[in-house]
Amino acid sequence: MKIGIQKILLYILTIIIMIGLIPFVQNDFLLSGIYVLFIAVTLTIKREKNDWIFLVFGFIGLFLSEWFFISTGVEIFVRHTLFGIMPVWLPFLWAYAFMIIARSIRVLDKK
Repeated sequence: MKIGIQKILLYILTIIIMIGLIPFVQNDFLLSGIYVLFIAVTLTIKREKNDWIFLVFGFIGLFLSEWFFISTGVEIFVRHTLFGIMPVWLPFLWAYAFMIIARSIRVLDKK
């Protein structure tokens, strides 16, 4: 049980670090590369069932959702490097978050 909680806390920490990098890395393409590196390292350390499905769903699904929110004025981004509407790193962050949510649920289901 304790190992499961530690695993989830590590997952949360990686997302906090990724979000924490946003104000410090001004180049959106560099930040996207860093996020891809986070994803690659995570998958290299351990690949779990359906990781790729969650990554793709998070990337595409949340890109479309964010695009809808931006087009309706619900959200506004200062950085517009992806099709002039949002930062290019955002779908990578969402993709990683979706994969981590799925992994965390699996950890909790084992209890």
